[in-house]
Amino acid sequence: MDRWIEPITLKGKYATLEPLAADHASELGEASKDGELWKLWFTGVPSPEIVKTYVEDALTMFDRHTAMSFIIRDNKSGKIIGSTRFCNIEEHSQRAEIGYTWYAKSYQRSPINTECKLMLLTHAFEQLEAIAVEFRTHWHNQASRRAIERLGAKQDGVLRNHQKMADGSYRDTVVFSIINHEWSSVKNGLEFKLKEKR
Repeated sequence: MDRWIEPITLKGKYATLEPLAADHASELGEASKDGELWKLWFTGVPSPEIVKTYVEDALTMFDRHTAMSFIIRDNKSGKIIGSTRFCNIEEHSQRAEIGYTWYAKSYQRSPINTECKLMLLTHAFEQLEAIAVEFRTHWHNQASRRAIERLGAKQDGVLRNHQKMADGSYRDTVVFSIINHEWSSVKNGLEFKLKEKR
């Protein structure tokens, strides 16, 4: 069966997105230690102890055609600094979500997130001809919500009691999206933001 989203490497000025592989687990574990991001209760960053399972689950999702995962490599140092993926892929409808995104703390608030989103969205809308790309985040993750809005995505709604968290609490999920007719202006905005950060 043909895939809508095939493995691909996307290279920018600041970072490179490479297809996730099993041998990336150790370096991803090191990246997650930077800021101990797994301790943030509203995110899904893997701790070093479970990163191998995190990678295995991501590769299983790839086998099922529901996700295409990437590691994020800093071009300057060559280090793996985080991960992201196309997920909730609907091949027939040509829709996908960009999610499971996290960066080592020392790389947050850098141009890398903007550039990675630009590369993924460009690939989705210009190569894959996506009709919409979604972003989802926890209601309480205010930083993530603001970052998604800054990309140019619009809020579609809130899925209340959407998921049960590991600690037994319930997650209200905020859903945002960019549709194909909006892509040109969103792209201009992202490119402008990158120029400002240079």
